[in-house]
Amino acid sequence: MGKIAGGAIGEMVDGTIGAVVETGARQLAAAGLSFGHGTTNAHDEAAWLVLWRLGLPLDSDLSALKNQPVTQAQLAQLAALFEERMHSRKPAAYLTREAWLQGVAFYIDERAIVPRSLIAELLADGSVDEFLGAHTRQVLDLCTGNGSLAVLAALAWPEVQVTGADISPEALAVARINVERHGLQQRIALQLSDGLSALPGPWDLILCNPPYVNAASMAALPAEYRAEPRLALAGGTDGMDFIRPLLRTAAACMSDNAVLVLEIGNERPGFEAAFAQHPVHWLATSAGPDQVLLLTRQALALFFCS
Repeated sequence: MGKIAGGAIGEMVDGTIGAVVETGARQLAAAGLSFGHGTTNAHDEAAWLVLWRLGLPLDSDLSALKNQPVTQAQLAQLAALFEERMHSRKPAAYLTREAWLQGVAFYIDERAIVPRSLIAELLADGSVDEFLGAHTRQVLDLCTGNGSLAVLAALAWPEVQVTGADISPEALAVARINVERHGLQQRIALQLSDGLSALPGPWDLILCNPPYVNAASMAALPAEYRAEPRLALAGGTDGMDFIRPLLRTAAACMSDNAVLVLEIGNERPGFEAAFAQHPVHWLATSAGPDQVLLLTRQALALFFCS
């Protein structure tokens, strides 16, 4: 291991990747940062920053690299990167301009929320497939942000056409970068729309990770989350401001056998208070069985459009 003076990256006399990661992790933890934009703890975030800054694959085996030397010039670059992360409190993804979802790399910057939707898991593991069929041809990713779910849907189902829609022109500009990055210009269209207002359909599948954070939770968000566009997070007093009109109008924009997959995060109490006993199908994810739900067009027309 490298020699560490005072525990600061910039003060190392010499260093190795392993030493820098450990020192960086201690710094991030001591700074009281919040995680959740690609990593869940200080050590993983330190490893991410070190590997990215050194131009190494993010899936590298750290145990195999731990004794690899780091030059003084590289140490200076790493010190500056860690200092920026701690001082700015921006998510690391905004500093590296890259985020990963289900093993797929996406460009990201401050114009769009850092991609982390649980719906991505459902696309990858086929949990939604049983609700689809030969009729599923037109897919809408509503509140597309940086376009990650639109891209993952196009990759999961090569036979479908996907539209990624958002109210933010800035977010759509980021989404366009990702559509082009993955060579999907012929299969993914991007559309500016306030909810479903410019999206008459009919859609065979709607994916939606909307702004759903309730007002009390918004007020308590760590700085890392406040660095993201508020428009992509804030869901009003109970978190349902976007969801109410969506559920009232969605059926009219859907084909007969279509389904809506909706992420609500930790807002199930607010959802159930707003929509009483309306039947929904909850989909299991790594965050639990009550963060993503599925509604058929029939259920929407019967219970939510009256």
